[in-house]
Amino acid sequence: MAELTAELADITTLHVDAIVNAANEDLVPGGGVCGAIHRVAGPELARACAELEGCPTGGARITAGYRLAARYVIHAVGPIWQGGSAGEPELLASAYQSAIRLAEEYELESIAFPAISTGIYGYPLRAAVEVAVSAVREALAEYSTVQQVIFACFSREALDAYRRAI
Repeated sequence: MAELTAELADITTLHVDAIVNAANEDLVPGGGVCGAIHRVAGPELARACAELEGCPTGGARITAGYRLAARYVIHAVGPIWQGGSAGEPELLASAYQSAIRLAEEYELESIAFPAISTGIYGYPLRAAVEVAVSAVREALAEYSTVQQVIFACFSREALDAYRRAI
C-alpha cells in the first residue's frame, strides 16, 4: 500500500513523477494552483492542454511537466461547490480517482495533489479533505504502482486537516 503524507509545500517544486493540477474543464490557465503550475511549466503546458480539448468535471488528463520538477502534470477537474447536493462529493472523488488511474496507466510511483476544488471553486476544506483521502485510498486499493502520495498543502489549516484525515 502506498504511503500517504501531507506537507506544507509549493506543489510546483516537488520532485515526484506527477503533480496534479486543480484544472478547469477547458484546461486553460487559471488562478491559484492552476496558474502557478502553468507559470512554472511554461507556455508549452498551455499548448499541450489545448490539444487535449478539455476534460469533464470528475475526469483527468495528463501532459508532460515541461519546466516543472515533476515529469508529468495530471489535470484533474473538481466540481464547483453548489451547497453539497449537486453531486459534488462524487465528482470530487472521481477527479482524485481518475488521477490515480492515470498514474497507474503511466506506471508512476509518486504523485502530489493540491486540495482540488477548495480555492475559487469554493468546496469547504474539511469536507474536501475527507473526500480526497478516502477516494485516494479507495483507488490505491485497486493498484500497485503508486507508492507515494503527497497532499501538498497551501496553509497550516489544510495541513492539519489532511494530517487528521490520514
